[in-house]
Amino acid sequence: MDAVPRPEMFDFHGISMIPSFTKNWENIQNFQARPDDILIATYPKAGTTWVSNILDLLYFGQREKPIPLHDRVPFMEMCNPVMGSGTDLADKLPTSPRLIKTHLPVQFVPKSFWEQKSRIVYTARNAKDNVVSFFHFDRMNMDQPEPGDWSSYLERFKQGKVLYGSWYDHVSNWWKKKQTYSNLHYMFFEDMVEDTGREIDKLCSFLGLTPSAEEKERVTGGVQFDNMKKDGMANYSTNIVMDFKVSPFMRKGKVGDWKNHFTVDQNEEFDEDYKTKMKDPTLQFRTEI
Repeated sequence: MDAVPRPEMFDFHGISMIPSFTKNWENIQNFQARPDDILIATYPKAGTTWVSNILDLLYFGQREKPIPLHDRVPFMEMCNPVMGSGTDLADKLPTSPRLIKTHLPVQFVPKSFWEQKSRIVYTARNAKDNVVSFFHFDRMNMDQPEPGDWSSYLERFKQGKVLYGSWYDHVSNWWKKKQTYSNLHYMFFEDMVEDTGREIDKLCSFLGLTPSAEEKERVTGGVQFDNMKKDGMANYSTNIVMDFKVSPFMRKGKVGDWKNHFTVDQNEEFDEDYKTKMKDPTLQFRTEI
């Protein structure tokens, strides 16, 4: 693992990115979305895999032949020699609807998604738990920039100097988009932890799906964190760039784990900084449930 050099971040149209997410940029921007596509959008480590698995089970149920989730739900901006390009994988998907995931800020989403009025499911997670999860993910994923220590990582997160840029801008700009684009369903990670079944009902309502009670129970059971963590097709254990000895891809999936990482001073400083950056009173997050 140590032999693989970590990528360096660089400024890409105002957002911190790495080469494997930008080298296929022309194909990403020219990607041809379809009206029945479903784009799963999140800031990294906000529940992407969870929502991807829910949608895959709702539409396609238990597959006869196990296929890793990252092949069933391609990562649109990914482009590397091992995984190939996300746009190619999406174009080759035999399923309908196509489920495609992205961490792109709203201004980077290919315009065909808006033109085709494709449905978009955005999931947001409170900043404190999100930064903790992102930090541990960057520690174990050799395809991510070197995270450094926790306190310096936390400062960079506040400044938007982590991969995919500012959490504050990401969640706020997607929230603004929801006001003008009716085919966008905005979900909160904390709500899903609190009552997965309720949030799946809301998701089904948005998608026009009417699963039977048995189907809904199967999906809700299948996407419980402990079940997904053990599921080799969903937990990314087949991914060679992730070092599970450092940290599992699916670590805790809880609300409030930030309390095990933030010092009292860090928490107070974070809260003050948060107030200056999150001005929209209609967008509210819970840091505990």
